[in-house]
Amino acid sequence: MTDAPRPPGRNGLTYAEAGVDIDAGNAMVEAIKPLVRSTRRPGADAEIGGFGGLFDLKAAGFKDPILVAANDGVGTKVKIAIQTGRHDTIGIDLVAMCVNDLVVQGAEPLLFLDYYATGRLDPAVGVAIVRGIAEGCRQAGCALVGGETAEMPGLYHDADYDLAGFAVGAAERGSLLPRGDVRPGDVLLGLPSSGLHANGFSLVRRIVELSGLSFDGPAPFASGRRLGDALLDPTRIYVKPLLAALKEGAPVKALAHITGGGFPDNIPRILPDGTGAEIDLLAVTPPAVFGWLARTGGVAEREMLRTFNCGIGMVAVAGEEDADAVAASFRAAGETPIRLGRVTPHAGGDRVTFTNRLAF
Repeated sequence: MTDAPRPPGRNGLTYAEAGVDIDAGNAMVEAIKPLVRSTRRPGADAEIGGFGGLFDLKAAGFKDPILVAANDGVGTKVKIAIQTGRHDTIGIDLVAMCVNDLVVQGAEPLLFLDYYATGRLDPAVGVAIVRGIAEGCRQAGCALVGGETAEMPGLYHDADYDLAGFAVGAAERGSLLPRGDVRPGDVLLGLPSSGLHANGFSLVRRIVELSGLSFDGPAPFASGRRLGDALLDPTRIYVKPLLAALKEGAPVKALAHITGGGFPDNIPRILPDGTGAEIDLLAVTPPAVFGWLARTGGVAEREMLRTFNCGIGMVAVAGEEDADAVAASFRAAGETPIRLGRVTPHAGGDRVTFTNRLAF
């Protein structure tokens, strides 16, 4: 029996014919080197291209550090970036979601790595994404020390992509948050968000679909802006003002990053057993996007509070006697804190309770 004839033209297949373009990847690495250099800081000054990123804790000024690590992504917000062709801010979100989780533990973000996976590598898109990542790193004061670009046709459709970020920070031993003295009567201070940040976008995209609006059309809640652009406003990075306040000795007991799950799921993460929190919703001024989402999607207030930050991206806990001083430290660092509520005793039921209603 003879072998079946081989189809013409099928000898000598290349990786590129299978859908992976190594040359495009190399071109992207060369294009992003200046962006990476722009994030250098004490402790990290090596070029990318090695097998790992290096960081010198001693050069960064630490004496007895505890390392703190976090990783995250930006969820389906990337779908809006893909659909609108705007890729220059999604990297800021990626950095923010990681470094904000470090600073709430009292840690200074030091280094960042990214993972960018796509079905078809477009170097221009990749460079735009890394440009945003570099901007986020500069805002956070951390170095972009490396990353990975993976072209995976068959797993991702065409130019679709996903992102993951990995951040490492450090704090001197004994300075980690939360402190062990959070108790009933302590004050909750809220720091404003820039909007949706990077949570709840599966619901956001569903509401946009139900509304019949186009991402290229006008945003009903933001005059003079396209809907897609307004929804892509990047996540606020709170690192520098919080570190400034902490380094000045502001007596902050705990910090909570308000991400997916909102107040009900994130505030309890910093509360000791037997305590809860009461939030006055009248103290919150939700950006207009939240009111539009609630009205257009018919989303109940409770669901809004469990899905979105609703206008507060960071919560700090301070003793009653220290609350004014902590608020003043935040203001000196450029923040606009509000008195959000109090820590309460808790014996059962919801850990976080609310008074009044959100003023959408």
